[in-house]
Amino acid sequence: MAGNRKRKLEDLSVDEFLASGFDSDDDRNSEEEAPVLNNGKSKKSKKLAVAAQDKGDKRKGKASQHKEQLSRLKSKDPEFYKFLEENDCSLLNFDDSDSSEDEEQKYHTPPSHLEEVSCDEEEEETEKKTRKSRESVKVTEKMVEEWRASLRENPTPHLFHMVVQAFKAAVVTTKGESGEPCRFKVEDSSVFNALILFCIRDVSLALQKMLHLKPEQDQKKLVLPSTSPRWQKIQVDIKMYLGNLVQLLSCLTESTVVAAVLRHANQMVPYYLCLPKQGRVFLKQLIKQWSTGEETVRVLAFLALSKICRHKQDDYLNPVLKQMYIAYVKNCKFTSPTTLPMINFMQRTLTEMYSFNTQVSYQHGFIYIRQLAVHLRNAMTMKKKETYQSVYNWQFVHCLYLWCRVLSSLHPSDVMEPLIYPLCQVILGCIKLVPTCRFFPLRMHCVRALILLSDSTKTFVPILPFLLEVFQQTDFNKKPGRLTTKPINFAVILKLSNANLQEKAFRDGLIEQLYDLLLEYFHSQASSVGFPELALPAIVQLKAFLKQCKVANYCKQIRQLLEKVQENSAYVTERRQRAAFGVSDVAAVAAWERETAEQGTPLTRYYSQWKKLREKEIQLEISGKERMEDLDLPEIKRKKFQESKEEDKKAFKDLFESDSSSDGEGVELRVKGKRSQEVKDEHEMSSEDEEGEYNVEEDSEDEEVSDSDGNEDGRKQSYKVDLKLLAEGDDDMVEDLELSDQE
Repeated sequence: MAGNRKRKLEDLSVDEFLASGFDSDDDRNSEEEAPVLNNGKSKKSKKLAVAAQDKGDKRKGKASQHKEQLSRLKSKDPEFYKFLEENDCSLLNFDDSDSSEDEEQKYHTPPSHLEEVSCDEEEEETEKKTRKSRESVKVTEKMVEEWRASLRENPTPHLFHMVVQAFKAAVVTTKGESGEPCRFKVEDSSVFNALILFCIRDVSLALQKMLHLKPEQDQKKLVLPSTSPRWQKIQVDIKMYLGNLVQLLSCLTESTVVAAVLRHANQMVPYYLCLPKQGRVFLKQLIKQWSTGEETVRVLAFLALSKICRHKQDDYLNPVLKQMYIAYVKNCKFTSPTTLPMINFMQRTLTEMYSFNTQVSYQHGFIYIRQLAVHLRNAMTMKKKETYQSVYNWQFVHCLYLWCRVLSSLHPSDVMEPLIYPLCQVILGCIKLVPTCRFFPLRMHCVRALILLSDSTKTFVPILPFLLEVFQQTDFNKKPGRLTTKPINFAVILKLSNANLQEKAFRDGLIEQLYDLLLEYFHSQASSVGFPELALPAIVQLKAFLKQCKVANYCKQIRQLLEKVQENSAYVTERRQRAAFGVSDVAAVAAWERETAEQGTPLTRYYSQWKKLREKEIQLEISGKERMEDLDLPEIKRKKFQESKEEDKKAFKDLFESDSSSDGEGVELRVKGKRSQEVKDEHEMSSEDEEGEYNVEEDSEDEEVSDSDGNEDGRKQSYKVDLKLLAEGDDDMVEDLELSDQE
């Protein structure tokens, strides 16, 4: 049988296989028969059994396995087992119940309920903090003076480290937070002021001495402190000092103190250039001060920004221009006479920053002008109130004017020149979006930007039709519905209300704006060879306006402008007749125009004198002074009704002390009746005075009823003449300027 069992399965017949037994006699025979099968199932089952046994063994803990080994030791070596029982029973008797579970829990599991910290532990933490604060040294004025003397005589890294720690403690007090524990503490305001003043005045010079840096004689060549061999010794302290300096700038509110700290920060610009992380934080704070600070603070912040970007264009110019433009847009949302100078300052300084690198400026200009065009396109296609408001606002208008100023300042530039045409198209589309009378102020702003761009870049832009169109859309002969003495300042408004359109101040201001813009545009084209043809449509339109308009003040201003334009046109025509070149000769035409501009034209001479007077008037308007304050108008002072009644009571109190009450009452009644009549007359007089100048003619007729008919007609005529003179007002300053030209 043993030989048959060892035979292969393929050698057995069916009868032999069925006759052979399936159960093995012992484990050894089964192990011998298992490899006989070719399908390998017995091997696999054996492996699985071994793996299961190993897994089961692993599940058992090490302590339980050790327990089994000791139990087998009792059967294998009973003498040694007995020896262990007699000498050390603890090795045999131990608990192995939870050993496997403990080993399986390899990861920590938090308890379901956390215990709260007791008050004793909190008190211990507070005691530790108080101990640290007690360890801090209090800075005194005597210490500051000693540091100042030592730093001026012999500055050392250790001394500078102490000064930086004290400066850090002073900055922490401005933040109002405890923060990290400091080596020093500043508790007195006088000590704080002395320490800050000491750092502002002496730290920069001390660093130059320690690093052996030469003073900056040439601003174009900046010596970086990182080139010094001693830079590594004090680099950590300089980082801390520069970071605390920026924190101090962010916490200060007084403009004079901020200006003083900014002057010191401007001296520390080379150190910021060596430390990029501190430099980025410093630039962010500078842009904030440039866009929101006072006038002096803005100037100092711009100087620091300009200095950094000039010496590190590759690293800082692109992000700084982006952040400055965003800050400019945010801070020009509201425009008033007080904020307008600050907005103009941001425009000029940002234009100077764009002049550092025209390649970078072109990229920014292309992106932001395209954004303006997208807003305009949405407003033109969707035609909703929200889309109109996205274009007709101060931010949009100030951005247009900014890019006009940038392109005008950087001209001639082959890089920036392609942006002129799309910018002009955006401005013209902005004018045409809602061409109504209510948005005449916005039209004036757009026209002024186009005049600036056209004059500086020598590019022809069709501006004149948008100004002449105003004469056709506005009825200047219409009587005003409201009378106001306060003029409308077109420089700080974009839209007029319906009430403003009915006021006389609207037409007065509109005529002034048209006069100014027409004069500026004709002045920009005064030396052009095509000035007569350019001015012809305007001359025709202005003559038609003079025929229709019946208001003397308006006619006087427009007539004066018309005379100057015609005079300049005649002058250019006369010079053209003497020219010996043709229109096709571009070089000769350009030379002729330059010569004409150098010699001057009648319009340019008049414009130079008018501009001086106009600037003074604009300065008065910006400063908030109204024109009516300069007039010495008479004031009628009347006693109030209650005051006069009290005076009468005092006057008549002791006059009627008769015994008969009836007499007193009768007299009192007569006095009251008389007084009531006087009060009634006085009230009628005051009401007549408050009605305005249009009722003066009716009052004069009532007063002259008793006169003869001839005198009455004569006096009526005289009153009409006086009213006409009053309506015309005094002569404008431009008229006086014309007299000076004739003289």
